Amino acid sequence: MKKHMISTLIASLFLAPAAFAADKFSGKFESALKAALAKHPGDVISVEAELDKGKAIYEFDIQGKDGKEWEVEVNANTGKVIEENLEVADANDPAFKGKAKVSQDEAKKTALAKHAGDVVESEFKIEVDGSPSYEFDIKAADGKEWEIEIDAVTGKIVGDQEEIYQIGKD
Repeated sequence: MKKHMISTLIASLFLAPAAFAADKFSGKFESALKAALAKHPGDVISVEAELDKGKAIYEFDIQGKDGKEWEVEVNANTGKVIEENLEVADANDPAFKGKAKVSQDEAKKTALAKHAGDVVESEFKIEVDGSPSYEFDIKAADGKEWEIEIDAVTGKIVGDQEEIYQIGKD
């Protein structure tokens, strides 16, 4: 099953626009995948290709063998893990609620002020240092999709990435 999923993911990467793939991603998908799974062994639920300040990254959502869902970002060119966090069900999770000072509505307003559009997905994250954050996927009028991360303590934008494509559910 894993080999089939990996093969499907790799084959699907070639469906991305050739100019984009050649320009921004240097073919390190397999090493990026291995690095993500080394951090959090389990099953890959989805993969996103994103641009963060012009840098290509892969974002892997992994259902860990530990029963938790992890998001691992890997630099697409170097294959090195650059960020990882735990996804929690909602703002009532004790690890999230105990530290959050900014409401989801306030965070959403901040995200939409950065990129106007429709919020198509919201997630709640716990960073490896224990800090809570909100993540909003916003579909803009021009069709671009943005992933905006808001620090749930300060209310500041801590992530602003353009989503290029996604494979898998989520």
